[in-house]
Amino acid sequence: MEQRRHPAPPRQASSPGGVLSGLLRTTRPRQWVKNVLVVTAPAAAGQLFSRHAIAQVALVSVLFTACAAAVYLINDARDAEADRAHPVKCLRPVAAGQVPVPVAYAAGGALAVLAPTAAALLTSPLVAVLLVAYLGMQLAYCVSLKHVLVVDLVVVTTGFLMRAAIGGVALGIPLSRWFLITTGFGALFMVSAKRYSEAVQMAGKEGATRALLTEYTSGYLRFVWQLAAGVAVLAYCMWALEEGGVPHTSVLPWRQLSMVPFILAILRYAVFADRGIAGEPEDVVLRDRALALIGLAWLAMYGLAVANW
Repeated sequence: MEQRRHPAPPRQASSPGGVLSGLLRTTRPRQWVKNVLVVTAPAAAGQLFSRHAIAQVALVSVLFTACAAAVYLINDARDAEADRAHPVKCLRPVAAGQVPVPVAYAAGGALAVLAPTAAALLTSPLVAVLLVAYLGMQLAYCVSLKHVLVVDLVVVTTGFLMRAAIGGVALGIPLSRWFLITTGFGALFMVSAKRYSEAVQMAGKEGATRALLTEYTSGYLRFVWQLAAGVAVLAYCMWALEEGGVPHTSVLPWRQLSMVPFILAILRYAVFADRGIAGEPEDVVLRDRALALIGLAWLAMYGLAVANW
């Protein structure tokens, strides 16, 4: 018979090095890969090939990572007591006592102040405003919005959309409406597919998942990710065809051809969503070789389109 894992009692941090290690773990380094989305707008506009552009995009990516880290630190400090009663979350550094709650609050607050300030000084005021808006939205999500039906999906999706847009804002690049629609609904597709997978896997397991999932039905979440997938595909096709109408000197119409791997990627990802195993997007992509190859094919075609080769 399988033994139940009991929450580990809080322990005191043994050294400053242990606290620093715990702080780093609390910032979720595995989630930093999401901030690669910062390069999407400059790359889509073909303006990622100068030292200035690369430096600005790298700086904005670091600042966005700092803001996300601030949210994680404050969230874990706020939820420390509840996390100690959870079979998995009790292992988080703050809940386990490796990082004292006041230290987590202080580190999160410092990052929340320093990142927008650095953005205002080193990039542009609008980037700083977007970072402040992201922080406000995510902290509101941690406090209350994650308990509000539909709004929780919108907030998480908006976080992805802001990542994708802020690189263009930093470089003063006009953002295509089709780019924004594709990115927004693509993010909603993955977010709702993740929620659907959680709901399917945790069905009938009381207390094993986030409370809000009990308010959603699996049918509703399936409807959301199917709707989002359809809109994302339509918007991408409209964008590719619209841009493809511009005279070009490339050997083949790579922008239009890139619709094929994009649609295949959506269809392939939907297989995992339908099975209820689309938990973490990065894990899905890295675990499935076919999906990774489709993604590389899309990247190659799109790169050729941007380079007008």
